[in-house]
Amino acid sequence: MGETIWVNATLYTEHRVIENGRMIVTESGTIRALGDELLPIPAHARVCDCRGALLVPGFIDVHVHGGNGFGMMEGTHEALDGMSRYHARHGTTAFLATTSTADMETIKQALRNAASHVGLTAGAELAGIHLEGPYLDVKRRGAQSEAFLKLPSGSEIDELLEVAGGHLRLVTLAPEIEGGLQAVKQFAERGVTVSAGHSDATFALMKEAVSLGVSHTTHHFNGMSPMHHREPGLAGAGLLMDKLTTELICDGIHVHPAVVKLLFEMKGPGNVCMITDAVSPAGLPDGAYGSVVVRAGEVMLKDGSTLAGSSLTMLQALKNAIKFTGYPLEKLLPSMTSVPARQVRLDKVKGSLSPGKHADFLLLTRELELISTYVRGGEVYYAGLDEA
Repeated sequence: MGETIWVNATLYTEHRVIENGRMIVTESGTIRALGDELLPIPAHARVCDCRGALLVPGFIDVHVHGGNGFGMMEGTHEALDGMSRYHARHGTTAFLATTSTADMETIKQALRNAASHVGLTAGAELAGIHLEGPYLDVKRRGAQSEAFLKLPSGSEIDELLEVAGGHLRLVTLAPEIEGGLQAVKQFAERGVTVSAGHSDATFALMKEAVSLGVSHTTHHFNGMSPMHHREPGLAGAGLLMDKLTTELICDGIHVHPAVVKLLFEMKGPGNVCMITDAVSPAGLPDGAYGSVVVRAGEVMLKDGSTLAGSSLTMLQALKNAIKFTGYPLEKLLPSMTSVPARQVRLDKVKGSLSPGKHADFLLLTRELELISTYVRGGEVYYAGLDEA
């Protein structure tokens, strides 16, 4: 089909907002050039008029378990494809399929299945895997299954890495458990980003864990040792240690809006990684689904004891963050795009509107309603809105 040029867009690039902007996308789905109305239209290019819509980089969700009735742990292509289509309808263009704690054979099957379908989903692009558990602290397990929590071993970690086929990009573990620090080192040496989560680590232990390779925290403030004035815990470590990037479930349920603002004020958007932590029932009507109940956007275990993931979408997380912090769109976008790309080492090809990167982008109205979602230059969702 040749090249496509997008014109009359409000273009959100890495360094500035370009009014009446233009973007040229190659036939192979990468960005060739960006600029204003002076950027020439290539001969024979297809011209797409954005009619003033906002053209922003697509959102990258590095922590998502499922959606619309589909879940990663089902271990099927249909499940991965279903969740990819659902999240594409809400602004996600790439995601890491995220495991939950289960028996080891179920985890391995989920890893094999995800590894064999990287890059093959029809909606948001499956870009890799996030292993959450089973190496977690029982005290901070949240909704993770206590029966299948275990201590890490070097041989088992090697096996999981092999099963994942080089697609394991992020792992959540508790560094304080027996063998935890060695696991941090082993994963980090194999190029996997290591996140401290479902952890009761002390501040002092987190210093050691960071020195060995921990660079991320999982759903900050949730499932971790809280901040106390005599023991800052993992929550305090995330706030104070520059080498840690903090995940955030910005639904106003997992973290109070005032604490959302506090996190952004202390860390800056460049060190906050927004996620959904969405589970299989996300997007479905309120009701009971297996071991969880969905009610008014909240997902809880049936016994009401704890939150069990979320029903959040990335687009709603962005809207919430704008409301909770008062920050403008351009200040918050990195937390949805370039920060997650950096954290899971996708930043050479995704995370911003830059020449040479994949043309993963969204068209939004000025009210931040989604018009359409594009992955590698191809439309994977269209909402039916004609213009901004």
